[in-house]
Amino acid sequence: GVFLNQHKYTQDLIALAGLQESSYVDTPLELNVKYRRDEGDLLPDPTLFRQLVGSLNYLTITRPDISFAVQQVSQFMQTPRHLHLVAVRLIIRYLSGTSTRGLFFPSGSPIQLNAFSDSDWAGCPDTRRSVMGWCMFLGDSLISWKSKKQDRVSKSSTESEYRAMSTACSKIIWLRGLLAEIGFPQSNPTPLRADNTSAIQIATNPVYHERTKHIEVDCHSIREAVDRRVITLPHVSSDLQIAYVFTKSMARQRHQFLVGKLMLFDPPASI
Repeated sequence: GVFLNQHKYTQDLIALAGLQESSYVDTPLELNVKYRRDEGDLLPDPTLFRQLVGSLNYLTITRPDISFAVQQVSQFMQTPRHLHLVAVRLIIRYLSGTSTRGLFFPSGSPIQLNAFSDSDWAGCPDTRRSVMGWCMFLGDSLISWKSKKQDRVSKSSTESEYRAMSTACSKIIWLRGLLAEIGFPQSNPTPLRADNTSAIQIATNPVYHERTKHIEVDCHSIREAVDRRVITLPHVSSDLQIAYVFTKSMARQRHQFLVGKLMLFDPPASI
């Protein structure tokens, strides 16, 4: 297999933040803490904050486990506050205990695309927009992921999950096209796993739904993808929803379990 990490880059980032001697933490975000745009005092000089957040964004290339945390702090680049810098330092303290961790791509797994999609609901305290996340695997290897705030407010958790599924569906269609071009066409529909049964029913039931009348037309392209057998929408329990790590903060045990599912490990002994 292939193992990718950014150990040296992580060590340089820890040094830039001046946290070489700080104790590490088990998760990149505090549980159930929401950061607001205007909470606390402004940083007199935002330069360091912006440098650290920019570096963290680059680090997500091999560290998807910090994607949600980095998405959260990236919202405050224009007018960062002291509390926002505290959150950035917490992410870096998490990295200090896991600096050798990286993505593992095992050999011999089937070339079959597999996806997970999730969303919180109204998670942003400033805008009440939801954060969606998805991840795509080729066999056992994680090849694509995203943590992103939705571009409009959803009226229900079902709607926010449905929007997340639609966005993930668009990415699946693009990846299937890419794989076909390079000689690995997908002979079967790609499973897109979600944990919201109502959203799955809306996407798979061709009957007109009064409750989705307000959802813009481009979101309903997922129904066409289901009808054309480009994707299927199997339900996955919330406990096994891997995309959860891209939409919410978690306690240590749950976080570590999902990190393992992302194929994020310390370097194998043979490397």
